[in-house]
Amino acid sequence: MSEAELMRFLGEERLVTCASIGPNGLMPLWYVVDDGVVTAWTYAKSQKVRNLERKPQATLQVEAGDAYAELRGAMLECDVEIVRELARVTAAGAAIAIKYLGIPNATPDTPEVRAYVGPQAAKRVLLRFHPTRIVSWDHRKLSR
Repeated sequence: MSEAELMRFLGEERLVTCASIGPNGLMPLWYVVDDGVVTAWTYAKSQKVRNLERKPQATLQVEAGDAYAELRGAMLECDVEIVRELARVTAAGAAIAIKYLGIPNATPDTPEVRAYVGPQAAKRVLLRFHPTRIVSWDHRKLSR
């Protein structure tokens, strides 16, 4: 995929699988793409965060398609930044809520978004995945 195709694909899809080094190191995450960086939030006390504190590297995979000729995806090897600043965690939580909750015309100030983010933000961290290597594929291009 070209860079533009990759950014469009990452923006459209809904689930990223994150592999970190350590016990139980494979986990699905809801995510958003923030300024070209895959961004997720998760509970600060999770095993995933403990793994990333020890070794701040992960591999992400996003994939789509059912039949072979439809398969497309991306694997991103990343350095991981763990952000604990509450304002940034809250903003990321709001962006994720807007993407996933399906509330028409939602903004960070929409009551349902605030209700989703507010009780969780203080317990969570922001994970920013900075790619060091990207491999992508799009089998839909094979028939061209």
